[in-house]
Parts: sequence; structure tokens; C-alpha cells
Amino acid sequence: MASRIKELDYLKCIFIVLMIIFHLVYIADKYPYAKNVVYTFHMSAFLILSGYLANIDKPLKSFLKGMLWIFIPYAIMETGYTVMSAVVPTRNPIDEVTLQLLLNKAFIAPMGPYWYLHTLVVCSIVYYFVYNYIRMDSFSRFILLSICFYLLSSVCGLMSFSNAIYFLIGVAVSRSRQGFLTVFRSSVLAIIPLVFFCCFPENLHRETLAGVTITYLVISFLLFIYHYLPNRIKQYSYFIGRNTLVILLFSPIFTILSKFFVPVFAFDSSGMCFMCVAVTFVLAGCFGITWLMDKLHFSTYFFGRKQMLVYK
Repeated sequence: MASRIKELDYLKCIFIVLMIIFHLVYIADKYPYAKNVVYTFHMSAFLILSGYLANIDKPLKSFLKGMLWIFIPYAIMETGYTVMSAVVPTRNPIDEVTLQLLLNKAFIAPMGPYWYLHTLVVCSIVYYFVYNYIRMDSFSRFILLSICFYLLSSVCGLMSFSNAIYFLIGVAVSRSRQGFLTVFRSSVLAIIPLVFFCCFPENLHRETLAGVTITYLVISFLLFIYHYLPNRIKQYSYFIGRNTLVILLFSPIFTILSKFFVPVFAFDSSGMCFMCVAVTFVLAGCFGITWLMDKLHFSTYFFGRKQMLVYK
């Protein structure tokens, strides 16, 4: 994209914060229905934004370099997460860490929240090659891209096709040249069908048409709310939205550490005090690590950039 669209940074902020909230085991277990609702749309919306913002109008070397510097930190953190799962009790414990297992998790079936980055890299690379090296009309290339995603999911098992569909939606919006905010219009009325859909558990699956509808309605309603937010809140949301990669990478470290806060907030049966403190702790930890890496010039070797935190 030629310049950042502030509304998209705001949306990314909302979805990444929701990811943090429901990766807090205490909150996820306390509000299972809310978790199901959020899991229906938050990463689905992220994938739509990723497909829309994917820049394939660049030289091959530059594009592959960009993908490499997403894959390297992803592979490092995914490996660390896998090893940690063999030591620390998790929902999906690992019995034995082997080289074969580590390679499988890094290249085929990642654990934890890192599946998103894996899917992003796979979808982006296929998207780049289909649209830059296949001579067809735009619609035929889109169909071919869809077939490639289906084969990679069903035959190769590299990703979930339901996740790829949301990336395809973003691609379709981008290739239509209509603009994201034209297709996803802000509307206060979106809340009415949204509440209706969310009242039925059978709708809370992102691989269904109802899941796609819920994702659209959430984006539409959030864009309506955006217009009424104080400017300071918007500025905070832009900063968080610009730096979602480091939050995706480092947040598991701090969501695990936040478990130690739970007894401190035993007085609050709602869990809201714990949630607010834990989310702040996770964000501060992610930004703190990244700031330190920037200052120590370690970001060059981990992210391929001299400075990873994006301030403007």
C-alpha cells in the first residue's frame, strides 16, 4: 500500500488485544462462550487484512527477503514454544523433543499462535508467484490461487483451508480496487445481525458462511465505533496496530508469566482487573523486548531491520 490506512491499524490493534485476552487461560476458561465468539472472527479478520495488504508489486529478491525476515523470527519462536511445551504444562504437551518434531512444527504444523505467521508466509508466497508469473486474466488467476491454497491444505497439510479463504477474501478486495473501507463499510446497524448470529453456538465456526458473516459484521461495527473514539485512544491503537508482528512473536512469553498474577486478583470474581493488568503487562513486555533489541542492534539479526518498533 502507498501509505498506511489508520483505520486498518486500529482494527489490527483491536484484534491483537483480543488475541492476548483469550490467550490468558484464566479469562478463556472463565468466559468460554465469549472466547468462542472472539475466535470466530479475530484471526479471520487478521487474515483478511493480511491478504488485502500483501504487497506483491515488488522485485522477487525484495519480496523473498521480506518473507525470510518473517520466517526467521517465526521459526525461532516456534522452536522455543515447542521446546517449552515439553517442559511447562500446556494444553498440547510434547512428550519428547526431536529434530524431526522441530522441523515439522516449523515447516508443516506449527504450535500455539504462530500458525498465523506460517499461514501468512505460505499464502503470500503462492499469491506472489501466481499473480506475477502466470499469464491469465485476473479472475482466472484468482481461481488458480484458490485451487493452490486448497491443494496445499488438503493434500500437503500446510495450512487450514478455512484460514486461507480469509486471506483470499483480502486478496479479492485488494484486486477489486474498491478499497477496504468501501467494501467494509462502517455501520451501527451491523450490531443487530451480529448479536443475532452470535446467540447461536452453531454459528461460531470461522469455516462456515455464518463465520464469514460474523467477521464482516464485526469489522463494520468496529469501523463505526472508530469515528467516536477520542484522538488519544486512536493514537494508542495506531501504535499497537503498527507493531502487531512483535506482539504475535513475544506475547506467549508474557501470557504464560501472567498466570502468576491470578492469586493477586482473587478479590475480583469477574477477572476484569486481572485482564486489564495482564494485557498491559503483555503489551509492555513485547514492546520492551523489541525496544531493547533495537537499542542493542540485535533487531538487525533477528528481524533484518535496524529498528523494529514502528512509531509513525
